[in-house]
Amino acid sequence: MSRRAEISAERQQQRIEKMRTHALASGKVDLATLPEPLRVEDNKTLVRVFVEGYEDVAFWRCIFDNFTNPYLRFEISVPTREDLPKGKKVLMSMIDKADPENVILCVDSDFDYLFDGATEQSREVLRADNMFHTYVYATENFLCYAPSLRNVCVKATKNDTRIFDFERFFADYSRVIYPLFLWYVYSAQLSHESVFTLSEFKASVRLGYVDIRHNGEGTLAWLQRNVERRHMALERDNPEMIDDVKLFADKLQQLGVVSDNCYMFMHGHTLMDNVVLVVLSAVCEKLRQLSIAKIHESKVEGVALQNELNNYTNTLRSIRDVLLDNENYTSSPLYKRLRDDIQSYLDTMITRIKQRQEPQVMLRCNFEP
Repeated sequence: MSRRAEISAERQQQRIEKMRTHALASGKVDLATLPEPLRVEDNKTLVRVFVEGYEDVAFWRCIFDNFTNPYLRFEISVPTREDLPKGKKVLMSMIDKADPENVILCVDSDFDYLFDGATEQSREVLRADNMFHTYVYATENFLCYAPSLRNVCVKATKNDTRIFDFERFFADYSRVIYPLFLWYVYSAQLSHESVFTLSEFKASVRLGYVDIRHNGEGTLAWLQRNVERRHMALERDNPEMIDDVKLFADKLQQLGVVSDNCYMFMHGHTLMDNVVLVVLSAVCEKLRQLSIAKIHESKVEGVALQNELNNYTNTLRSIRDVLLDNENYTSSPLYKRLRDDIQSYLDTMITRIKQRQEPQVMLRCNFEP
């Protein structure tokens, strides 16, 4: 499929989605006419898991599917409120109100993990027993986990040829942007984003195009020059912050944030939209060209050749859609840490349930003839 055809297909899909959204928004639906949830015929305790937004439901559902047990069942949703607000602030307001026996709150870490209790919100997130955070900036960062990206390309292009080392590229990319990453996170912690705003950070680390030759070395060299210029300007304009930023880097290292993995902790949408999708598009375009070239090299001609080309192009998928469906990040150490946190909390809950049930069992036994 040519780039023009791909863009046309994506625009068509966007138009369909826009029409569908408009139809849902403009038509008032009577809830009484909609199917009711199926009744659950077990004795499991219902635990409501609240997440920030609708786009987070699938991610957290995937995590809680790991915790099937005879005592608890989980329902993932956004908080139900008449004024329809959602987001992290809503979940933060529920920390002291929600019953920890029946409610779990799940949020993007943003920078709260990196702030390590230095701000009021960070302290609240880290101290709440029934609130779990992603460690990485957001769920998008897990979707962009470098070892999983080759699989995204295979699913999108149906070509399993390895032409790019994603792990090496994103380790190199992280090392390049690391100085600016430190300045942005540190200024955010001080609530001095005016020193280095998100828009300035995004403009400094984004990739407009990736030349995949030599695993993107040329693109990274160009980025390195831009980063160095911006870094020098930050140090020139804020000399009093230089030593503090260096000390902040030492603190981050103790949390596992180092120069070659900082991409996992940067702003999630910036990473996905302005870096990862740009890289994936460049790699997938070459993989599609390889597949089409192999078809043309075959002995098939005429109608048969056109049919084969059509068969191949019909199997292609939107790169963004495949990335959003990516679930191959479970080998990430930070994902495993999140999963272990939840496991430990649920173990405690199940222990309490067992303790409440055991006296009843013993009482019945004592009265048996």
